[in-house]
Amino acid sequence: MTTASPAKGTALPWSGLLALSTAAFTAVLTELLPAGLLPRMAPALGVSEARVGFLVTGYAVASFLAAIPVTAALRGLPRRPVLIGTLLGFACADAVVALSSSYAVTFGARLLAGVMGGTMWAMLAGYAARMVPVERRGRAIAVVLAGITLALSLGIPAGTALADAIGWRTAFGTLTGLALLVVVWIRRRVPAFPGELPGARVPLRRVAVLPGLPAVLSVTLFLLLGHQVMYTYVAPFTAHTGYGRTDVVLLVFGAATVVGIWATGALVDRWARPTLLGALTLIVTVMCVLALCAHSPAVLLTSVAVWGVAFGGAPTLIQTALVNASGPQHADVATSLQTTVYNAGIAGGSFTGGLALSGWGAGALPWTALPLVATALTVVVLGRHAFPTAPDAGPPTTPRSNTPLQDRPAIPPPPAPTPSASA
Repeated sequence: MTTASPAKGTALPWSGLLALSTAAFTAVLTELLPAGLLPRMAPALGVSEARVGFLVTGYAVASFLAAIPVTAALRGLPRRPVLIGTLLGFACADAVVALSSSYAVTFGARLLAGVMGGTMWAMLAGYAARMVPVERRGRAIAVVLAGITLALSLGIPAGTALADAIGWRTAFGTLTGLALLVVVWIRRRVPAFPGELPGARVPLRRVAVLPGLPAVLSVTLFLLLGHQVMYTYVAPFTAHTGYGRTDVVLLVFGAATVVGIWATGALVDRWARPTLLGALTLIVTVMCVLALCAHSPAVLLTSVAVWGVAFGGAPTLIQTALVNASGPQHADVATSLQTTVYNAGIAGGSFTGGLALSGWGAGALPWTALPLVATALTVVVLGRHAFPTAPDAGPPTTPRSNTPLQDRPAIPPPPAPTPSASA
């Protein structure tokens, strides 16, 4: 089954994009909600709060391990059934968590949810890119990724409050219902796209070295390393400054990320490179300010707000660059690589920040984050091909008989024929 390419100049398919955004919202809630429910879940499962925390760790590890192999195995299947399958997996996993009194069964359900998460994150940006003309690709991706920001800034606090009011099992049951609702929404409003034909599948190793892709993955890694050094240990750093109100700092950061993703959505399709350079420059500047003069509450909160605005837009900008480098037809595989790198950055940044905190104290955290984010900025400055000012149609394609343009390989299999005009 195929669909026609979106017409240039048409309006954004808001209902379909919002369905994908809600899918992202559901995935983030499923992943992180246990972190806010440790005291409630631990007695019910008969384990310590630390072991309940491992439910989040298990999800992340499963997502990290599954993203590339599962995406590669499923790349030939029609896209919409795969996406619906991941949501049904979330619904099943959340239902098991809501009903189970066994820690082992609950942990197994969380591993299943992690596999679904790794598969879904590899699909969402590429799906959004195929639903719109190239000049609106960045805005479409911003709409979908807004679901992540809303989940972090509003969904997790709301889910925790819901669990306080009606119980943590009911909260997970509500997540089950939300996942099923999104399944119906996607079935009705998200277009169907075919998988890759066997002869059109570019090997994973060749997708990984497409021009521009290594640079995009490098920026992803170093930005997440630097960000997590600070964000993971924001509580001890806030205490180090003498302010001590971690809840206020996190609220300011969360609200600012919403502003950042909104601003990025307005700028990304025309000014992608300057916007990314500006965002990374702001984060570098914030790390300097936090290192030198964060003992003033006004300076601390202002810096955190600027950090939130800059970081809120960065994932959309980097994801758009990734899709442009790979082409929408190979975005699922490229995004699976980025998902793995993203999780590696989170884990590596948290570990590095812990070493800095233990060895030199909280005051060393911004100094530790600074060179990592500066490296990401340097890669963007030097990588004009990977991070152009505005997106183009992606890498050139090679015609194949009876194959729709959007499903042709971004690089031809050897021996390489003469490339044709871009699709």
